Amino acid sequence: MKIAPSILSADFAHLQQDITLVEQAGAEWLHIDVMDGHFVPNLTFGTGVIKAIRPHSNLVFDCHMMVEHPEHYIADLAAAGADSVTIHVESTPHLHSVLQQIQKAGMKAAVAINPATPVSALHPILSMVDMVLVMTVNPGFGGQQFIPETLAKIHELNMIRSAQQLDFVIEVDGGIKPDTAKRCLDEGADIFVAGSYVFGAPDPAEAIANLKAAEQAGDNRA
Repeated sequence: MKIAPSILSADFAHLQQDITLVEQAGAEWLHIDVMDGHFVPNLTFGTGVIKAIRPHSNLVFDCHMMVEHPEHYIADLAAAGADSVTIHVESTPHLHSVLQQIQKAGMKAAVAINPATPVSALHPILSMVDMVLVMTVNPGFGGQQFIPETLAKIHELNMIRSAQQLDFVIEVDGGIKPDTAKRCLDEGADIFVAGSYVFGAPDPAEAIANLKAAEQAGDNRA
């Protein structure tokens, strides 16, 4: 179980401080939502922000591209220091090609699906991706409520991964807090994106510890 705090919910005026805080608290990844105002109705970070914070963190930079034409950003993401790039299956008709482009640039290639998108949309590319991101809310804004129906997709992906002996990891994003994290973990999720639960907490380090306790609870019952 790895925790990927989303800086969408961080204090932009103290971004480096917030990133250092969650890194010291035991987070392994940093989730960076890049939105263009077209694919989703919000506008956030660009590659300039990624480049600016890269020297100040050793976390895995997990860049979630909620943009149209993601192929236009790949070279700049690599130059900025991204480690993993997630593109939406809904964002491009050239999914296979863009995933190849990400991997050729030296980054991990991941694909995301919205709550209404079936897992079957991913079947042609599951053998080539490093990660699948299951959106457990509709993308675009933080602080939304977890959609329980997405649990079935996590389960389905986990079954496919096992049956076909694939090695992609499963990430979940949206409404993640200890109870929903445990439910996702039980279905096979590996990486947990948490924004408002972590950065909106009085003590973000305690919030991360509470999320990690979901895994310990599962181990104790095993």
